[in-house]
Amino acid sequence: MPREDKYDLIFKALGDTRRREILDLLKERGRTTGELVERFKQLDRCTVMQHLNVLEKADLVIVKREGRLRWNYINPLPIKELHDRWIGGYADRAIDLLARMKREIEGC
Repeated sequence: MPREDKYDLIFKALGDTRRREILDLLKERGRTTGELVERFKQLDRCTVMQHLNVLEKADLVIVKREGRLRWNYINPLPIKELHDRWIGGYADRAIDLLARMKREIEGC
């Protein structure tokens, strides 16, 4: 898949509040689909599964099946790729600025 298409899937997945909430829960620990359905009582199981499928298609969720259970785990690598592409350079410059300020202060 071309990189830009991959980014489109990631941004689409992150664009929904409920999907971000799912990722926040998975950041704590892996959870079964049933556990996620329980946390989102306002949504039916089918809707939660649709959200998980969007997250899985964007490679933000890794699924492992154990018998009848479907375990969902966060995959932070796509978010790190976004960070590296658009934010990392700015962070590097900020660190350089702080290092320069430190050298100037110590030089006084």
